[in-house]
Amino acid sequence: MTGDTTRAVPPDVGHHGAVTTHGEPHETTPDLPEPVRARLERGTPSVLVDTRALEAVRRRFDAEQAHALGRYLAAAQSANTLRAYRSDWVAFTAWCLDQGRQSLPADPVDVAVYLAAAAEAVRPGEPARWAMAPATLERKAAAIASVHGAHGLPSPTRADVVRMTLRGIRRRRRAAPDRKRPVLLSTLEALLDERPAPGHPGGAARRRDALLLLAGFAGALRRSELAALTFDDVAVDTDPRTGEPLLLVRLSVTKTDQEGRHQSQVALPRGRRRGTCPVCAFADWADLLQAHRDGGADRVRALLAHDTDAQDPVGHRCHTYTGTDLADGSARPVFPAVDRHGTIRGRAVSDRAVAELVKRYARRAGLDPSVFSGHSLRSGFATQAALGGASDREIMRQGRWTNPRTVHGYIRIANPLEDNAVTRLGL
Repeated sequence: MTGDTTRAVPPDVGHHGAVTTHGEPHETTPDLPEPVRARLERGTPSVLVDTRALEAVRRRFDAEQAHALGRYLAAAQSANTLRAYRSDWVAFTAWCLDQGRQSLPADPVDVAVYLAAAAEAVRPGEPARWAMAPATLERKAAAIASVHGAHGLPSPTRADVVRMTLRGIRRRRRAAPDRKRPVLLSTLEALLDERPAPGHPGGAARRRDALLLLAGFAGALRRSELAALTFDDVAVDTDPRTGEPLLLVRLSVTKTDQEGRHQSQVALPRGRRRGTCPVCAFADWADLLQAHRDGGADRVRALLAHDTDAQDPVGHRCHTYTGTDLADGSARPVFPAVDRHGTIRGRAVSDRAVAELVKRYARRAGLDPSVFSGHSLRSGFATQAALGGASDREIMRQGRWTNPRTVHGYIRIANPLEDNAVTRLGL
């Protein structure tokens, strides 16, 4: 099932020692000889699929059955995990080729030396800053272990020399986690104020980004969850207590539920004001996408020509909104890409684009974009809810957190004196 991927440039590196980078060779050695780089880029579509085992299936059964098996094996990990592991495996393979070592199966001492060398790397031009955090190095070790496991090989990372190396890195590199700043309600309003002006060409992005920011904040959604949302996942419903409209968002797959076993659901209620109402924002954006579906760019431009979003920030429209026929089973993305010319694309935005959007609006609002990320919306929900007096259970329910310690961290950030005996010292 496996073979040597070794020394210099082995003839079968395309089977095990190389993987496709799909345009993202983040950490490959920059001075690799061109033949080596070419071999690394001509690899298997997934680092976690044993192509030789699939070839054996093809010989024993047929190509269609091998293809079906390969499809499901490739789907065992999320796209983000595969992307990260692919980059990590390319980097490790490149290092092995450069050092004349074998990447699969790898010697545990080689893996330990690789991780130690990576831990010593600093950022170009910034000798005081490490290039990789301990968490990144642990992910690299996990990638190496996963590739070995996928090829039926024992993991070299289980050896004491690798485990002790990672432990030593963690102890030597103790530092507070680089937490991004939460987007609180006041910050959210500042970001919303920096959207493009109504009308064409900025009106499409204006409507889309209003919904994205409000849904990410109110729903405590991860950036990957926002990027993956389709109209089939969103339904307009009514709050049984008040009769007010709300959105029900179904999350079929999440970071902590990769197989979609629990079918998490998030409620987005009507906002107090038109400008911060997720239901109104959804209605505005759905209207525009319906116009685009039915009449293309000309219909979108005509609709935006009468855009009253800026002139009517108070009056709600969600009371009479009953939903959209965009939820037609076609998995139409809720957040498609929109270019600077106002053209609405058919593909969904990436999770990375969600983070860049938050940073871009932070910059426009005069804030430091480096302290914000896509996670700032999710952490902002927890922090703002804690400031508003929400209980742990309430915050955990909306955010789908299972570990109370995570929520307690947000509460401590929101109010370090909450339930703190220091307030009773009488100083």
